[in-house]
Amino acid sequence: MSTSKAKVAARLRRHRRVRRRVTGTAERPRLAVYRSNRGIAAQLIDDVAGRTLAAASNQDKSLAKTSRADAPSAVGKLVAERAREAGIGTVVFDRGGYLYHGRVKALADAARENGLEF
Repeated sequence: MSTSKAKVAARLRRHRRVRRRVTGTAERPRLAVYRSNRGIAAQLIDDVAGRTLAAASNQDKSLAKTSRADAPSAVGKLVAERAREAGIGTVVFDRGGYLYHGRVKALADAARENGLEF
């Protein structure tokens, strides 16, 4: 297995381990983070109903001009605003198998600063 495939496999193993414990409900949805080399996205998911309640990404038109370094905090702020509009105040955080530092931590911190509790 090549190095990149091994890294992806390790992340997916960590993600499955986290998902065994973390489940979103309508009252407290799961804040799932996806990170790629170019972008970052977050969704609020009700796992019981299998629905996405709110989502934000650096691909959104309002965030089109943000840099790769500034995008996580902008996405965190946007997902917190959309959660507030949907009547959601508390969530469970799903880091998606990514290590909790850098862009993932910046997104989480921005979401907390803008009113989401987790």
